[in-house]
Amino acid sequence: MKRNFAEHLNEKVMYGDGAFGTYLFEKGINLAKNTDLLNISDPDLVYSIHEEYIRAGSELIETNTFGANRFKMLKVGREQRVREINLKGAELACRATGNEIFVAGSIGPTGVKFPLESDETEFGTVQEAFAEQMTALLEGGVDLFILETFTYLDELLLAIETAKRIAPDIPIVAQMVYPFQGRTAIGLDALTCGRTTAAAGATVVGTNCGRGVKAMLSAVERLSPLKDEVFLSAFPNAGLPEVIEHRMVYSTPPSYMAEKVAEMVKLGVRLIGGCCGTTLDHIREFRKYLRLKRHKAIPVVAAVEKSSDLPEDRKDSIGRDGMIESLKSDRIPVLVEVDPPRHLDIEGILTGARALVEAGVDAITLAEHPLAVLRADNLSLAHMIREKTGVRTVLHLTCRDRDILGLQAQIMGAHVLGLEAILAVTGDPATSTDQPGVSGVFDVRSFGLVQMISQFNCGLNMAGASMKKQTNFSIGVAFSYRPVNPDLQISRLERKADLGAHFVMTQPIFDRDAVEAMMEQTQHLNLLIFMGIFPLISARNADFLHNKIPGISIPREVREHLWKYEKVEDQRKVALDLTRKLIADITPFADGLYLISPNKWEIPLTLVKEVRASGY
Repeated sequence: MKRNFAEHLNEKVMYGDGAFGTYLFEKGINLAKNTDLLNISDPDLVYSIHEEYIRAGSELIETNTFGANRFKMLKVGREQRVREINLKGAELACRATGNEIFVAGSIGPTGVKFPLESDETEFGTVQEAFAEQMTALLEGGVDLFILETFTYLDELLLAIETAKRIAPDIPIVAQMVYPFQGRTAIGLDALTCGRTTAAAGATVVGTNCGRGVKAMLSAVERLSPLKDEVFLSAFPNAGLPEVIEHRMVYSTPPSYMAEKVAEMVKLGVRLIGGCCGTTLDHIREFRKYLRLKRHKAIPVVAAVEKSSDLPEDRKDSIGRDGMIESLKSDRIPVLVEVDPPRHLDIEGILTGARALVEAGVDAITLAEHPLAVLRADNLSLAHMIREKTGVRTVLHLTCRDRDILGLQAQIMGAHVLGLEAILAVTGDPATSTDQPGVSGVFDVRSFGLVQMISQFNCGLNMAGASMKKQTNFSIGVAFSYRPVNPDLQISRLERKADLGAHFVMTQPIFDRDAVEAMMEQTQHLNLLIFMGIFPLISARNADFLHNKIPGISIPREVREHLWKYEKVEDQRKVALDLTRKLIADITPFADGLYLISPNKWEIPLTLVKEVRASGY
């Protein structure tokens, strides 16, 4: 069974397909002929194009029925075959997609000029034409309607009204053409049109076709104030066509379009595809550039089975989070880890926190006795930093140092002090401690701790007793990605997600391809993933981390490259440049960054400033 369309859009950006006609032209089809008729005359060709777009990365494909209405079919003498053409177009698309990809029934303008004269018969005839097409598409199995390339608002509203009458619950994507500065050809503003179509019942409002990607960006800017009220879409052309040696050529390269599409995503667009001139290469480039998971909206679902035991007045607030929902949607989130000091002088850590907040960090994370080395209490420091700077803090909580009673008391204390996020980790073994006589407790491990915090989010302790109030923690978990054999760690992450985790902080990763592979292999998880970035400071530092710290693997070429430089200061400069390059490479598709630099907050400070200056 397919997922709910709106829920899918809420979780991540979705890719549509590209132009159908352009691709037919590449395959030698004469576009002077009616392409909708190919559903009957050459169904294998239509089916193969759907398949190729799906392989290129499309998550939504459109039926080959854009002009298959009675008015346009009349011009080619096929007005009696409207139902057949639309039904076959829907069946071909559904057969290509199976249960994973959404099928949108494509419906374009009728070709009738608006505004209509005050003739009820003509008005009714247009409505009948839409109904005829929509009914056949629904019979063929489409998941939603995409009303596209409309130039008249009145006609688009009539199509929406018809769709809502025939199938009240079907999602509707309503797109108009805004060729100049976010306005239609007759001067209507995109924001006005978008607001009107949303009020009429459209699930998604947006724009397609027009005068290329830059003109569409202007329209999206006009539509962006609606992003918190309705989903937005954009299907740009690949520029304006030129006729070269009797061929229609669109000059805008996929890479340039992908950059502009990324800007549209920042403005709130959740459904991206291509119109005239776009092909498989454009969809591949969009997918490569955006990677689908940037700044996801995370629906928080409590993992407590007995939520039915809660009083009615508390059920509706289960799973609300604090830190995650505070993240800004127009920039990449950045977390920085600041280790508590090994002594009682905390002025240095407070100074660093203030500087990081000023630079634009979204949250500061505080580890709990990493490597079982004694440090100041992270709960006290997290509260102090939150109070003095206003920034969110992520409290690392380990299972090593407390039994179940102590862990629950710590969770209660974090709530009382107003903290909003906890990273649930098992903790390093006590054998690495710098203190005599230390032993690990480990009543539970990370899985049990995630479930425990999730239980508190539901207002219950581990015994199932009511706590009279609910916590609102964003629950984080650690993840060590191993490219050679990732299945075990991914299965552990899947289990943590099922238990109630909301976000992930990974072990440091030093290779762009590994980050990309990890994002691909975890796309199915409803988790916001903060990529661990560890700025190296020397070749010796790289060797130590690679050989001595569990879960960290630094590519041989990186370590060998650092050893080419004799002076440590040169190694540090080169290492920082490598970190900068890694951040630049992964920022376009990462959910967030997690900067780790023990006892060296000045280095993350530099990187946070650079990330914010870059506009990501």
